[in-house]
Amino acid sequence: MGWLTRFLTAVVFLAVGVIFSPETFGSKSDGLNSPKLSTYLKLAHLLSFSTAWGAALWVTFIGGIILFKNLPRHQFGNLQSKMFPAYFSMVGVCCAISVASFGYLHPWKSSDTAEKYQLGFLLSAFAFNLANLFVFTPMTIEMMKQRHKVEREQNIGDEIGWSKNVEVAKVNPKLAAMNKKFGMIHGLSSLANIMSFGSLAMHSWYLAGKINL
Repeated sequence: MGWLTRFLTAVVFLAVGVIFSPETFGSKSDGLNSPKLSTYLKLAHLLSFSTAWGAALWVTFIGGIILFKNLPRHQFGNLQSKMFPAYFSMVGVCCAISVASFGYLHPWKSSDTAEKYQLGFLLSAFAFNLANLFVFTPMTIEMMKQRHKVEREQNIGDEIGWSKNVEVAKVNPKLAAMNKKFGMIHGLSSLANIMSFGSLAMHSWYLAGKINL
């Protein structure tokens, strides 16, 4: 993921520069250089935000639940370990583009309070996704692989939905300790994902208020 790290870092620095020093990048307090550029940036922001919002909604509340209820638990975990890095990468890139375009369209010095709050929500969503991509998800996947190994030794993990893990852990201290650690890390990852989703939800409310039907 070296390219992704470099890309996100570049976008972050660009966004910070646009927000706090708009003159450097041609974004003036009295408007953009051209209506055409403004349209392109609005389109980039809308497409990036809607992609991030839709992906977060599907993965968090629909897709993951369907997979959990229909796949053997170890297959479900292995699939999630491949899907989540891609999911957080995509949402992270979309949030980065949203931050940069929104920051350019609404320079910090000339923005009102509501616009500054919205920029904060977008930055929060971006930060929570980065935390998941580079910290919580790798830790969760590593812990899951270790737990799967112990569970295979106990001949469990092929069940769908309800897990035999809890019953086995009552007589297996090693598995019980792994469950506790996995639960903590997975909980932090889930919390970061929900916080990112909530931040995007707040921005969707703001955008809805700008629509004239």
